[in-house]
Amino acid sequence: MGIKFSLEALQQGEILLVDKPLEWTSFQAVNKIKFKIKREFKLKKIKVGHAGTLDPRATGLLIVCVGKATKRIPQIQDAPKEYWAEIKVGVQTESYDTEKPEIMHQDFAHLTKEQVRETLNSFVGEIEQTPPVFSAIKVDGERAYNLARAGENVEMKSRKTTIYFIDNVEIELPFVRFSVGCSKGTYIRSLAHDIGKALGVGAYLTQLRRTKIGNYRIEDASIDYLSNDFKFSEDE
Repeated sequence: MGIKFSLEALQQGEILLVDKPLEWTSFQAVNKIKFKIKREFKLKKIKVGHAGTLDPRATGLLIVCVGKATKRIPQIQDAPKEYWAEIKVGVQTESYDTEKPEIMHQDFAHLTKEQVRETLNSFVGEIEQTPPVFSAIKVDGERAYNLARAGENVEMKSRKTTIYFIDNVEIELPFVRFSVGCSKGTYIRSLAHDIGKALGVGAYLTQLRRTKIGNYRIEDASIDYLSNDFKFSEDE
């Protein structure tokens, strides 16, 4: 069944809340929606863009702006973000997530749940963070992940970011799960890596789901926008 978006409404500006599946890139999701709209209304072009990249290895809220709503992208991108994350301690990966294989296994048997909680709490507030080399940040005009995958040595500059809270902590070592609120530009992969470093045993991000951007929530998002049988035409 179609959704009640007329061509005029889309051109005037609509914000679509997408529940991005695992392995999809944000670019693929935007292109899928753009193709559907152009096909449905027989258009040659229409503005479609996302308000904040979500890694292929992550799921959850991706905000897609259509038509004049694309002007709101910078404002939405600046809003605080919330995530649900799972990390694995006692081991690392080059990408800080599941893209690369595990390396540098270390014994974590000495860790207590209290130590883990105290370490997590130590990251709340303004922190200095270095983005992962396997990221979309441009270095000398090239995406860092392209350089890293080509085997080049990539030097990433640290930046200040803010962790507003770390809540709902569940500890089942080697796995630690929690909710986190953060400012624009925060890499949860880097947070996972830094938590592992602070614990002295290493860690990497095993799961990530974005749950909120500003006032937009994952509960209001849909995966249907990406399905092959979904249409943007008005219901009759």
